[in-house]
Amino acid sequence: MSDERPDPDALLEKVRLEAARAARGRLKIFFGAAAGVGKTYAMLQAAQARRAEGVDVVVGYVEGHQRPETNALLTGLEQMPTRRVVREGATLAQNVREFDIDAALARRPTLILVDELAHTNAAGSRHPKRHRDIEDLLEAGIDVYTTVNVQHLESLNDVIEQVTGVRVRETVPDSLIEAADEVELIDLPPDELLARLREGKIYLPGQAQQAVANFFRKGNLLALRELALRSTADRVDQQVRSYREDNAIEDAWPVRERILVCLVPGPFGEKLVRSAKRLASLLRAPWIGVHVETPRNLDASPAERESVLRTLRLAESLGAETITLTGEAEFSDDLLEFARARNVTRILLGKPTRTGWRRWLFGSVVDSLVAASDDIEVHVVGGEPTPAPGTQPFLARSTQYLGLEPPSAAAQQSPRRRWAGFGWAVVATVGSSLVAWPMWSLLDFTTVEMIYLLGVVVVAVYCGRWPSIVAAILGVLAFNLIFVPPYWTFAVDDPRYIVTFGVMLVLGLVISSLTASVRRQARVAGHRERRTAALYAMTRELAAIRDRDAMLDRAVHHVSEVFDAQAVVLLPDAARHLEHPRALSLSGSLRGADLSIGQWVLDHSRMAGLGTDTLAGTDTLFLPLAGSAGTVGVLALLPADARRTLSPEQLHLLETFASQIAVALEREQLTLEARDAELKASTERLRNALLAAISHDMRTPLSVVAGAASTLAESEGRLDPVARRELAESIVDQAHRMTRLIENILRMTRLESGSVELDRQWYPLEELIGSVLTRLRGPIGERAIEVDLAQARGLVELDGVLFEEVLANLLENALRYTPAGSPIRLHASTTDSTVTLVVEDRGPGFPPGDEERVFEKF
Repeated sequence: MSDERPDPDALLEKVRLEAARAARGRLKIFFGAAAGVGKTYAMLQAAQARRAEGVDVVVGYVEGHQRPETNALLTGLEQMPTRRVVREGATLAQNVREFDIDAALARRPTLILVDELAHTNAAGSRHPKRHRDIEDLLEAGIDVYTTVNVQHLESLNDVIEQVTGVRVRETVPDSLIEAADEVELIDLPPDELLARLREGKIYLPGQAQQAVANFFRKGNLLALRELALRSTADRVDQQVRSYREDNAIEDAWPVRERILVCLVPGPFGEKLVRSAKRLASLLRAPWIGVHVETPRNLDASPAERESVLRTLRLAESLGAETITLTGEAEFSDDLLEFARARNVTRILLGKPTRTGWRRWLFGSVVDSLVAASDDIEVHVVGGEPTPAPGTQPFLARSTQYLGLEPPSAAAQQSPRRRWAGFGWAVVATVGSSLVAWPMWSLLDFTTVEMIYLLGVVVVAVYCGRWPSIVAAILGVLAFNLIFVPPYWTFAVDDPRYIVTFGVMLVLGLVISSLTASVRRQARVAGHRERRTAALYAMTRELAAIRDRDAMLDRAVHHVSEVFDAQAVVLLPDAARHLEHPRALSLSGSLRGADLSIGQWVLDHSRMAGLGTDTLAGTDTLFLPLAGSAGTVGVLALLPADARRTLSPEQLHLLETFASQIAVALEREQLTLEARDAELKASTERLRNALLAAISHDMRTPLSVVAGAASTLAESEGRLDPVARRELAESIVDQAHRMTRLIENILRMTRLESGSVELDRQWYPLEELIGSVLTRLRGPIGERAIEVDLAQARGLVELDGVLFEEVLANLLENALRYTPAGSPIRLHASTTDSTVTLVVEDRGPGFPPGDEERVFEKF
């Protein structure tokens, strides 16, 4: 059991999921390889058992296929009537029955039986698929029993077609099966299933013969049975892993073979990968390739980094899941922790190269794994692989990635820097001697030893492990030469000094090793922090930017800065053809990237170019920007140091950068689509309002104008002058009304488009109100308009034309919707910064809930 405290966030998430699950109904699926294995029969048996327990069980839909033994189990169970779908006044064929989801939700039983999960509902149903009906039942808190065959799983659709030659059209998403509370496998050997088919217990005799000749061939049934068994086993395996995580069980449970291979660079690593593949194929087990990034890897040679990348790709090509972990120099504990978390049963790694006293003194990852593996089997792969061309300089050190041989940081540095470190070791020893010599008469041996150990620590911090080891040895020799009698010789009179020298040497070696390890770990931590900070900075900036060009500029800037490379983001046009960005190039942007390679990456959503297996001759790396809805673009990278960029660690970081850029681009695209949708909806609303205004508000004045004009034309000479004048004035008034309405429509259109600019000027308020009353003298007629401007003083700054339109509309509404003869009051008041104008009438007011409709157009 682990002594570490559980993650509080994980506990909260677990509590949240359990609360959400408690509110939902429970789903049990009776799962089989093919029709006729007895899924419906088993479901009804389970329902009868629940009914005997006093549970409220209802049969929502069960397809008995006229099987007497199945129909007999329906006895005593409440059955809901099925629904017939009415379409265009005609009822569908009598044998078409549909599950009534609305009646089931109204009935709300504790448990409901709904057969054939993958069924497609008839047109006119609430949902096109029955599994959506079942999701509604579960959301309502109703438990559901249902049935489904393996050929209906969406993820196996292509496999089923390849095996049986039949394309299954009715499928269900795998997520529904994975989220089920219980899946019960109903298994039947193919021979028994074929016997039931021939006896007419599955289909009618004519259908049975056709089924045996096509879908129900024995080979098909064997393959379907294997798929059903494997799908169920995968689900059970996931449940076992979840149970172990929930109960903090670290010991591996070998219920299913799972292999882990520790990847190392060079031909030996490739041999490990191939051995793991053969073992996985033999055991039919999933396998994982793990590479551990340790502090030593920071000093790895370019050839070693390239070799690790090649080994990882080989493992992926052979079907492994590849993982890169970060661990300490002796990473056996990290490897075992990961293996137990993934319930690994076997670990493969290469044999140790240390022998004799070196292995006894320094140990190895192999020995550590064997000692601590407990119930996990450790397989050590032997052999002497032939070095590949160009790999001899680092092959001898390849086993250091297993901790088999401590790598020399100095050996991997340039000769000048390596010898400089040893030079500083000599300087530190001489300096320690010069410090201790003048105070020798005042100091004891222990203090002098501490001075030399201090020099060892300084060398270890700044120069690494091997220079600090040299400093420790030189310090012992200098201490013996200068401060131990007989002086200035390496002879020792007192044997006790030998013990002192030994303890001093061991302390120096341990201190130098620990200090160098801490220094390396600090470098690793700093490296991780820089990676995290760079990713966080880019993500934060991309989240705050809404303009696509600015977003791409920041993405290119961060990628080029972090990876020391020229970069460019290539986006497709409307025809899905990549094109170069049209914005101005930045200092770190890549010019002239090969669009043909980028187009291939966009079409296939796979990396290509430098360091890959596709079009590797180019010096540019192309990565797909894969979003949730597909590949949205391509990131092209021309690194200054290809070997550094192609390291597993850097590639993983680069893929994370590409993922964040894709998310930002997808978010920006969705924002544009939402904005366009809102604009289209607004335009549609305005169009409808315009049509309503033209069809309604203009109908009356047009009718009046047409009627008055026709009367004048048809009654020439028979109308007295007064009647003719009234008709002419009516035509003029209605024409003015139509003119105002059209002006309102045009102004509203300009307002919606944002093209209206206010013409602010200073006006006396009484002048504007008088102009409006003059315009409306016709509609006002004999109505009393009370105007009170006693509290309004001075001039007001506004757009006079728009103000008059607003006031005219308010007064027209008041005249139209208030009782004839009722007064209308208009009064204004001013303060230092505002003018308030109020139009009051005695109309009926707005019905409750319709107050906002006053602001609708027209």
